[in-house]
Amino acid sequence: MNANPAAVDPAVIIRRSLFFLVLIALTLGNLFTLFRGLSAPMAMDQAQIAREIARGNGFTTKCIRPAAYAQERAAKGTTIPFEKFEDTYHSPLNPLVNAAVLKLVGADDTETWPIGKNEYVFPLDRVIATVSTLFFLISIGVTYLLVSRIFDAKIAAVCAILMLFCETFWQYALSGLPQMLMLMLFTCGLYFAYRAVESAVEGRIAMTPAVVSGVFFSLLALTHWMTVWIALGYLIFAAIMFRPRGIVAVVILALILVPAAFVMVRNAQVSGSPFGTAYLALHNGLIGSEDAVMRSTDLEQDINLNSLLSKIIRVTLLQGSQIIPLLGGIVVAPLFFLSLLHPFKRQSIAAFRWAILLMWVTTAVGLAFFGVSAEKIDPNQLHLLFAPIMTAYGLAFISILWNRLDFVSTTSVLRNAHYYGVVVLCAAPLVLELPQKVKLGMEYRDKGGVPHWPPYFAPALNRVLKPWVAERQMIYSDQPWAVAWYSDRMSMWLPRDVKQFEDIEAAGVTLDAQPAGILVTPSSYGMENDMLAIRDKYNEFTSLVIDSQCVIAAAPAMTSLYDKDPKLATVVKRYQHRIPVMNYAITFYSERPIRASEAPSE
Repeated sequence: MNANPAAVDPAVIIRRSLFFLVLIALTLGNLFTLFRGLSAPMAMDQAQIAREIARGNGFTTKCIRPAAYAQERAAKGTTIPFEKFEDTYHSPLNPLVNAAVLKLVGADDTETWPIGKNEYVFPLDRVIATVSTLFFLISIGVTYLLVSRIFDAKIAAVCAILMLFCETFWQYALSGLPQMLMLMLFTCGLYFAYRAVESAVEGRIAMTPAVVSGVFFSLLALTHWMTVWIALGYLIFAAIMFRPRGIVAVVILALILVPAAFVMVRNAQVSGSPFGTAYLALHNGLIGSEDAVMRSTDLEQDINLNSLLSKIIRVTLLQGSQIIPLLGGIVVAPLFFLSLLHPFKRQSIAAFRWAILLMWVTTAVGLAFFGVSAEKIDPNQLHLLFAPIMTAYGLAFISILWNRLDFVSTTSVLRNAHYYGVVVLCAAPLVLELPQKVKLGMEYRDKGGVPHWPPYFAPALNRVLKPWVAERQMIYSDQPWAVAWYSDRMSMWLPRDVKQFEDIEAAGVTLDAQPAGILVTPSSYGMENDMLAIRDKYNEFTSLVIDSQCVIAAAPAMTSLYDKDPKLATVVKRYQHRIPVMNYAITFYSERPIRASEAPSE
């Protein structure tokens, strides 16, 4: 018997070692030298919910949307306490995962994780980003296993490299949004779905791998409600592909519906709707932006069907025209759609692409209703989940065409040239920006990183604002998610108009949740293109929003606009003390004067 082990290829060992060295370097660099803190409102919101869960307060939130408050008040027919306010907007899995990590590191007590005197980045931001980044790294590994099984190790390796050097993947990993957890669950689901397809084409019962895949899609649906549309596509495929026909799909449907039913029952008890506050996101683009919907206590606004049709057409066109950015900027990923025209010899490869297409189509339909953008960070960005598997099919399609060229077949050195070209093209955005980012990160290394300013500056909220406000007091703000996360104080999103503001304020006073003041940041005045946009968004509060900028512009005269607006007369009487939190770039309109001795020393 020949006991000689297979020869080890030194070139393979060198390439893999180099890959892992780059992976470690990029991971540590992004989490430390280049890290700037959380940047997405949804990420901060879920992070502070996770902290409440870690404290044993259940799925409660300190970031309160006026629409959510109106929902719960209508459902229960009475005034609702602001303390331990139950959230029905977010899907539960990502906050639960983060809660376990925060509890493990002792972050349920914020005093054990203070922001340093000279630090600009909140330490817990890095904890949340680390969890997300770990899911991203796991996703790369699972993608390699999946693509190796479908095609070969060469295409799998190129997919892994493209993921590692994809700027968009890193942006989402460091944002704290649940996309990387979703990517891991989706890729695991695809792995077992493909094994089920292999069993089906070989004439075997595919129940076990198909059901395991359904478990991952069920967890995916609990991470972001929009991923239910992905599960719908898989259900349709399973009903057609797997034997006994319909039975597998029914089992998978039960796996998805049973855990979702518990969440829906809880949402119905809290908000009166099984879909909670998240359902109101459907109004986005119909009666204004989602911000406008969530800041209003008027729940009687009907959906205009003409506006809905217009929105569906608009978002559908956007998804088509911006497909490359939506797929992470990986230029070969959209070639998946051309690969549908190629007759792959292996039946499992040919069949599996229709599963991917069905899931992508149902996802695109769902996003057409609820909305998505081509912004760098969008909480509804689900196309990114399809980027790795679509890239694999795109690379396989390119390889088939490339190897058919005469000059390639006769020149061995060119056989892998297309892979190198794709990697260079897709990695260029990250590589070209890296030197400047490293330089900037090194300059601020003593500060813990470069903050996402404007509009977020954690020290101002954590070290300055927090000591001014008691735990039972309410802060009204244009960035309540940041106040809740960094200041660890209850914060209500600034309502649409004065009447709604005063109604909520009166409810808080009744329940001994005294208002502390109104916080204005660049989230309101600094993120719009013109004054008309600010007026349309903030309505009667426009004078308040731009007041601090008038003070800066008129310095040293300190001319104020806020106290001269008759629409805000009743508000000015209660919040007449204008206190600079960070010069006047962040301003707190307090119900009481703040003495200099109350401000922490710098």
